[in-house]
Amino acid sequence: MRVACLTFWFYDYTIQMANELARHTDVLLLLPDYKSEEYLDTIDGKVKVHIFGYSGHAGRLGPSCYPMLREIVAAIDEFEPDVVHFQVNNPLLCPLLLMLRKYPLVATFHDIEPHPGEDRLLDIGSLLYRLTLLMSRVLPDRIFVHGRALKEVLIEKYRIPEQKVRVIPIGEHEVTPFIKFEQEGLEPDGPRVLFFGRIHRYKGLECLIRAEPLITQEVPDVRIVIAGTGEDFGRYEEMMAGRDAFEVYNYRIPYEEGARLFQQASVVVLPYIEASQSGVIPTAYGFKRPVVVTDVGSLPEVVDDGKTGYIVPPRDPAALADAVARLLKDPAACRRMGEQGYVKLKTDMAWPTIARSLLAVYSELAPAPERGESPAGEAFAETAPIADKEQ
Repeated sequence: MRVACLTFWFYDYTIQMANELARHTDVLLLLPDYKSEEYLDTIDGKVKVHIFGYSGHAGRLGPSCYPMLREIVAAIDEFEPDVVHFQVNNPLLCPLLLMLRKYPLVATFHDIEPHPGEDRLLDIGSLLYRLTLLMSRVLPDRIFVHGRALKEVLIEKYRIPEQKVRVIPIGEHEVTPFIKFEQEGLEPDGPRVLFFGRIHRYKGLECLIRAEPLITQEVPDVRIVIAGTGEDFGRYEEMMAGRDAFEVYNYRIPYEEGARLFQQASVVVLPYIEASQSGVIPTAYGFKRPVVVTDVGSLPEVVDDGKTGYIVPPRDPAALADAVARLLKDPAACRRMGEQGYVKLKTDMAWPTIARSLLAVYSELAPAPERGESPAGEAFAETAPIADKEQ
């Protein structure tokens, strides 16, 4: 079997997926020339790589994009894949999918709809993003999502046939660029709560800020670390009742600094009010840190409540504070849950687990092998449906 893997942005995810698939089948990895050089040394030598000329387009549709699209199609045609697997993340997919329709198409959705506050009705970028989501729902033969809740939305809200949608874990992709900067022996120097990543209203940072007085009441020496950038941070600072309890890094966090922040954290908090899935959870697990997440989207599907962390209702500062304080007051539980999260990462969420589901679906779509050949993924056929049910 031959699989072409295409992305315009999710470098870590697509590269790690291609590396694992290359253990079982022939893989062509298509990456844009925009920043891809930072990732080339992480690609397995078994993977055939094509870097296409994306710089200067920045996702804009127009006649000038046509040579780049033809370049991508020509590279795929030359490879002669049985399946083309793409990540849903760029409006250039709209014409490209029509050009590739002669191949079986597989899509991975990382977000199945725009997050609240990111979808502006008359904004051209929002309209193109919605068109991209629409075409990526309609044209592929199979769709992968990172959770059962997301699958249900596609089936119930968008009327996608159930047999077309499959569930896979989010994977370890976010962990890898951080973990290489892990410092031996670095541990929290006191009770520390970490909120990490892009700052936007749907991330629920306001709820964490409102929970701070309740956490401080139980754990007076707590430090709440906010690391990331996004919307204007001034509104959040105005909410802080106890500013001295907060440690703020309001910029895009480099991987080396991010590794330090995760290692120094006692617990990682995701107080989101809406979500699909989050790479922050596997990153926390990679550093053996427990998580406190809200019951939104598919976040609870990768957290074993009371074992790898706690699940609390969204928009509930008291419940959030209670879960965080319980962990901070019990360092042994923090360590135990962090260790169990790491085990979960390396089993349920590991790339070999994901590859079983991918290869089983590819085998459904690929032309029947000639006599004497075994389809790639044959060894995974029996276990793949289990991954779909459990994740």
